[in-house]
Amino acid sequence: MKIFVPQDMAAVAVGANRVAAAIEAEARARNIPVTIVRNGSRGLFWLEPLVEVATASGRIGYRNIGDADVAGLFEARFFDGAPHEKCVGHVEEIPFLAKQTRFTFGRAGIIDPLSLEDYRHHGGYKGLEAALSIGPAATVAAVKESGLRGRGGAGFPTGIKWETVARAPADRKYVVCNADEGDSGTFADRLIMEADPFMLIEGMTIAGVAVGATKGYVYIRSEYPLAIRMMRRAIEIAERAGYLGKGINGSAHDFDLEVRVGAGAYVCGEETSLLESLEGKRGQVRPKPPLPAIEGLFGRPTIINNTISLASVPFILAEGAKRYAEMGYGRSRGTMPVQLAGNVKHGGLFECAFGVTLGELVNDIGGGTASGRPVKAVQAGGPLGAYFPVSMFDTPYDYEAFAKRDGLIGHGGLVVFDDTADMAQMARFAMEFCALESCGKCTPCRIGSTRGVETFDRIRAGIEPETNLALVRDLCETMKFGSLCALGGFTPYPVLSAINHFPEEFRAPKLPAAAE
Repeated sequence: MKIFVPQDMAAVAVGANRVAAAIEAEARARNIPVTIVRNGSRGLFWLEPLVEVATASGRIGYRNIGDADVAGLFEARFFDGAPHEKCVGHVEEIPFLAKQTRFTFGRAGIIDPLSLEDYRHHGGYKGLEAALSIGPAATVAAVKESGLRGRGGAGFPTGIKWETVARAPADRKYVVCNADEGDSGTFADRLIMEADPFMLIEGMTIAGVAVGATKGYVYIRSEYPLAIRMMRRAIEIAERAGYLGKGINGSAHDFDLEVRVGAGAYVCGEETSLLESLEGKRGQVRPKPPLPAIEGLFGRPTIINNTISLASVPFILAEGAKRYAEMGYGRSRGTMPVQLAGNVKHGGLFECAFGVTLGELVNDIGGGTASGRPVKAVQAGGPLGAYFPVSMFDTPYDYEAFAKRDGLIGHGGLVVFDDTADMAQMARFAMEFCALESCGKCTPCRIGSTRGVETFDRIRAGIEPETNLALVRDLCETMKFGSLCALGGFTPYPVLSAINHFPEEFRAPKLPAAAE
């Protein structure tokens, strides 16, 4: 019998490794033969550790299992899918999961992440086979037709970026995966690498075939030790199976892949800073032009895409660009893995087509706040994203709809706050975050954010609040239009949204943050 215990770090953080060891020990003591599969998480984090058992009718789940629960599970014959107070029934029927459209995360939590056989059995490498069959030009055309846009923040059309690299003359080209997932409330990249690493490898290989690149790098933040190990092991397995290296899958195309680990600098999520880091330099922003698609890594044409962008490609090639493009809203095509975090009842990953409203995501899918208090705001798009008040929860989840309301979708993170949140402190934090994470290359970001923290401390102390608020707006204008990259340029989003939507919180005197 097969028992699935996630090894995803979200599950491990709440005891999944102890649970797996307890199940193994209990089965041995009872002389019951079991196979324990360390799958990835399905992304229903409020249920972790979510232990699943394969039965004739499908996989049955048992929620929030601790090692102390294991003996009782065996007594209840959970390995037969028997009833238990922690049984959630067929996992696919849990409403949070059943409502999703899982194009990219369809295998997450289902397969053994490091089993190439399991990956292929669930449709893996069909996309690469299609790309090799139709050729590079048709592969680029398929990605363009799908409407896939960058899932890392900017929302730039992926197919256009690939087409630019494909047309650029060079003796060597590169594919770089930006897995430096640093936004607050985001974990989709990590989940892919820990639950379905071959999909990212396949997506990067397809990109290499499409543009004529022979080398790829996965740039992963050092805070993801399991993802780093999983990707390195998956690359070794793919190499041995002929899916990487010389003549991939028996074709005339060569493609090698390597993992590189970042040192934890948030600014290295910006593509040119990431390239500087990959080249062994300090992670600082490069002026543009030239664009990385023309002069990127080591001065060569480079595809640099976010993890989810590249992981979406195998589905597009395997199932057809039309099927992907049929989903979505406006110019935002396909699906987006929305990551619900913060003070939310049902925290986790929810993959759905663009167009669902912010209110539906927070209240209907997320279940409102975990504290049970009223929702006050949700920050969308990471620490540089805007705060949306409840009055704006009718906003469709769409790049253009968010932009019209001075917001960002970013990497798909939503951090929920209840009515106890101090929005003046949150605005100050945005400036402080920018000051701490600035690479120092440009003055508006480096100095503007530091002055911003000082000015907010005066506002919170009740010192000339109106005058100092006007100064903050001035600083935001300078940072937005004068910064070299999005770190300084996007910091005004959380600052101004907090001031504009919660003005009353900037009038009452408060202690400076340092004194609290």
